[in-house]
Amino acid sequence: MRTIGGTAPTSPTLADWRAELTTRGGVRVDVRPAAHEDEAALAEFFTHVTNEDLRFRFLTSMPRPAKALVAALVDVDHSQTENLLAFETTSGVLVATAMIAADSRFKSAEVAIAIHSDYKQKGLGWALLDHAAAYAKARGIKMIHSIESRDNRQAIAVERDLGFEASLYEGDATLVRLSKRLD
Repeated sequence: MRTIGGTAPTSPTLADWRAELTTRGGVRVDVRPAAHEDEAALAEFFTHVTNEDLRFRFLTSMPRPAKALVAALVDVDHSQTENLLAFETTSGVLVATAMIAADSRFKSAEVAIAIHSDYKQKGLGWALLDHAAAYAKARGIKMIHSIESRDNRQAIAVERDLGFEASLYEGDATLVRLSKRLD
């Protein structure tokens, strides 16, 4: 990837990150970058995410994300931050989201995923995390990581299955950092 004037590496267009994915469980989803028009669908999506999964996603307890937070999740810069949304192909229902936030030098990025409760245990987290890692690698990012609650055994297992390595999260023994080199 080239860097122009110290800014973000150039990358494929947003349309290039549209994808049709089929999960290990046979669920077919259309994935694309979030747009402002997705705010209502994302707010509705979070009503189908369990309280425990909301805690795992945001690392704090909340009944539902506030309207301002949902707005921020669709109003991303599509450069340093991207939010990939996965819609079930047949119904068009938003079933998962993967936020990717790069550091200012585009050397590493954090990823956070949330999945609709009716679509858990179908391989959606695995497929979306793999797609998010490919996106990050194409942007020139060398390391991707997530910060998980130690209680989130399912996410930790998925990440390890995809080659992530666990390490201590400094300052909070209830969390673990999972990292994967992309080069």
